[in-house]
Amino acid sequence: MSTLYQDAQRAGQEAVRTAILDRAISLLVAEGPAALTMRRIATEVGSSTKVLYTMFGGKEGLADALYREGFARLRRAQERVPAAADPLTRLSNLGAAYREHALAEPAYYRVMFEQAVPGFRPSAEALAVAETAFEASTAAVAACIDSGVFRPGDAQEIAKILWAASHGAVSLEIAGHFPPDTAAHRYETLMTAVAQAFCARPATAATTTDSASPTEEGQTS
Repeated sequence: MSTLYQDAQRAGQEAVRTAILDRAISLLVAEGPAALTMRRIATEVGSSTKVLYTMFGGKEGLADALYREGFARLRRAQERVPAAADPLTRLSNLGAAYREHALAEPAYYRVMFEQAVPGFRPSAEALAVAETAFEASTAAVAACIDSGVFRPGDAQEIAKILWAASHGAVSLEIAGHFPPDTAAHRYETLMTAVAQAFCARPATAATTTDSASPTEEGQTS
């Protein structure tokens, strides 16, 4: 019977990296940061420790790769959100996608935002990857400003304020403080209320309760 590593090898180098990261994140969630060792992960995926050290350089490099992978997945989720004629609808849909992605990838979410690996500090490269995850939401805010839906302002700053609200609600939901039958409605209500603060015509935001808004990370700027 082939190992996870052997199966991934047949699919290519990127598949090997993804298989290792997915197994590492599973171990991290199931057993905590003490399980995140090169030897343990190599055993789990059926590779040598040399392969892991070559790819990641060590535990710190592995944690950095997990951080980058989490934000890369978030960016791809945001990029999959279809275009919308109305910029506020676009912004709302990006927010909904952020929540859906966080709920689908709670393990990566913890690495990205909750210091699941004690003492880990993301590299400059990882922080740059994190910033790219928020480009779509910042662009959507800019479109709201340009179209007159939002008052003139700093698009990046507004996107970060919207993210702060979004992130707080999602974190509470992941932690189990918002039951599933009320979480979506609370998220939509919160994000509509926050967007309202930036609208040139206050009534506009009240018509966009279909979803929510953007993103950023505690260690990014």
